Amino acid sequence: MKKKIINSVIVGLSCLLFSSQSQITFAQEHLENDSLLTLKRIFADGEFAANRLSPSKWLADGDGYTTLETGAEGKGRDIVRYDCKTGKKTILIPASKLIPAGKDEPLSIRDYSWSVDAQKLLVFTNTKRVWRYHTQGDFWVVDLKSWEMHKIGGDAKPSTLMFATFSPDGKKIAYVCEKNVYAEDLKSKKITQLTKSPSENIVNGTSDWVYEEEFGLRNGIRWSPDSEKLAYWQFDTDGVGTFNLINNIDSVYSQIIPLPYPKVGTTNSACRVGVVAATGGETTWFDVPGDPRNHYIPRMEWAASSDEIILQQINRLQNTNIVMLGNVNSGNVHPIFTDRDSAWVVVVDDWKWLDSGEEFTWVSEKDGWRHIYRIHRSGEKVKLVTNGKYDVVSIVGIDSKNGWIYFMASPDNPTQRYLYRISLDGNSRPERLSPAQKSGTHSYNISTNFKWAFHTYSNMDSPPVTSLIDLPNHKVIREMVSNDELRKKLGPIKRQPTKFFDMPIQKNVTLQGYQILPFNFDKSKKYPVLFFVYGEPAGQTVLDRWGGARYLWHTMLAQNGYVIISVDPRGTPGPKGRAWRKSIYGQIGILASADHAAANRVIRKWSYVDSTRIGIWGWSGGGSMSLNAIFRYPDLYQTAMAIAFVSNQMLYDTIYQERYMGLPDTNPDGFRDGSPINFAKNLTGNLLLMHGTGDDNVHYQSAELLVDELIKHNKMFTMVPYPNRSHGLSERTNSYRHVFETLTWYLKNNMPPGAIE
Repeated sequence: MKKKIINSVIVGLSCLLFSSQSQITFAQEHLENDSLLTLKRIFADGEFAANRLSPSKWLADGDGYTTLETGAEGKGRDIVRYDCKTGKKTILIPASKLIPAGKDEPLSIRDYSWSVDAQKLLVFTNTKRVWRYHTQGDFWVVDLKSWEMHKIGGDAKPSTLMFATFSPDGKKIAYVCEKNVYAEDLKSKKITQLTKSPSENIVNGTSDWVYEEEFGLRNGIRWSPDSEKLAYWQFDTDGVGTFNLINNIDSVYSQIIPLPYPKVGTTNSACRVGVVAATGGETTWFDVPGDPRNHYIPRMEWAASSDEIILQQINRLQNTNIVMLGNVNSGNVHPIFTDRDSAWVVVVDDWKWLDSGEEFTWVSEKDGWRHIYRIHRSGEKVKLVTNGKYDVVSIVGIDSKNGWIYFMASPDNPTQRYLYRISLDGNSRPERLSPAQKSGTHSYNISTNFKWAFHTYSNMDSPPVTSLIDLPNHKVIREMVSNDELRKKLGPIKRQPTKFFDMPIQKNVTLQGYQILPFNFDKSKKYPVLFFVYGEPAGQTVLDRWGGARYLWHTMLAQNGYVIISVDPRGTPGPKGRAWRKSIYGQIGILASADHAAANRVIRKWSYVDSTRIGIWGWSGGGSMSLNAIFRYPDLYQTAMAIAFVSNQMLYDTIYQERYMGLPDTNPDGFRDGSPINFAKNLTGNLLLMHGTGDDNVHYQSAELLVDELIKHNKMFTMVPYPNRSHGLSERTNSYRHVFETLTWYLKNNMPPGAIE
């Protein structure tokens, strides 16, 4: 026992010594040569941070936009307007006008919005994070004629209001506070409580944890067009299992943080939607059929009138999405359209009413590709707008006045993104608007009148540039964010251009990948390979866009003699058709790891690859994939580094895991074989595990159970816990840098860099 302790101490000291020594070496290199990257330069100095367009909002007329700029004397931020055509700047709201009575400093603006008549401003400030996002805070209304400021919520506790929203007529504000919905009259300041939770289990006007995480539902209140009613979601979390997060570091005694979290196969919250008068009264609940704990209502809006709402209901298997209209007076609902898939359907965000509410847009994969449809309000007519063997990645805007739909697609290269438009009637061919000479990834924020757009372009090796352009000509009006300074910093960096490649692994299956080679690459020598992976339906890694700090870290490793490779297996969400994306159904962790192993077998035969030094790393789903790789294919991977991983799919949430795997009762083999913990006994290589103990998304339990299994089979590994950090490991001092210091240290010690003859 004593000998083991002594050995552990020696290992620990050697780790510290290596870490310190590497920092000294890299620091000296930095002083002598700006062409070499170091962890300090990338993660501590902010030397390569890209500038982004400051939060900007299009004004109602579409010919101008507002943004935030530092106020006079450096205090607060002004809200300024820029004219698109001339570039003329006008200060609309000086920071000096946003100082509450009795205070010395202007409000710190997290977000802001205007009333429809632009006579009032709503400021979101003093915010705090709820799980992933800052959704709680204080709201102030500013009268732009009198400059009178008024804090919404009366005597409510600071930073407890959520989702405050102007009524369409600008006379009221609705908001959520401590699980209830309120309305406040802006003239009389009268506050009306519209809901009353009978217990802690009832949540009104916002969502439970799993709806927020997997459906992106946070703001759960919707004003009627006539400003007289509010539709809202209600969740009953009674019966949902409670997972207790433990904070051991902020007090002498541990603090328990209870989290209602439905794990695979367990009880969901009961969800329903209703409508209540803005003046108060009884709620009319919509009589949506089906067990509310085994069906989801991920989307609900007013149906282009104040008499009906429209909602999407998805069954627990998530293979059927029923669109329903609901009568706000009776609560009766009736289905008008149903979308089905043998695997899963997705929530549709790209629905917009056309022709004064006679039709709405829809996106579906029912013909094998993700396409745009027009659906009549009665559901009797469904018209395909886009057509062909390509996917619509997303709808950017619908110009119903002039009859155009603007959308993102990339028919010829799934690693890139471009802007297209097509006529709303579907009688034209898609027209590409993004310039042909700029291959890579484009993104757009289009003005309300569809004459202008903020356009951002980057590729893997070049940081983003954001410009104001006109549409449809795509002419640059002015450059808004150039990142010229970053480009200058990158100029001396020794690096090779990223190489993208296609890799057939079997008949009719071709994977996309990229590789980053050492700047002094010698094809006659052999190099270690580090794979970067995700490998699940929630994300792609092989994208031709600027990758920020992670790309620079990969480049630093390449400078030290590693070849960096990423390959997207089947099931990742590239625009390659339904069959590509849905092929993974029921076999998360199984098919993708097999595809990756097939790619590994090809790559290890490349003349410059050292097949005895092949490693893999990933985060979240990529962490799970890294574990599956080294456990299921121990002969192919020598080293794996897994961060914030799911070791057993039964530990993850209902919505995500059941969407892609079905239910554990009907797919027990899939859940077993897709969970890396069940193959931990096969470990022969080097394994690094990293996990935040405060991870509300993928619980630290996942790491502890895997550690227990590895100990059971007498497998050696390295474990680095991050106390009270969540899924992104970004909280508290120095966390993110430490993650990459650890990855670098482990890689260099266990899979040494450099070419061999």
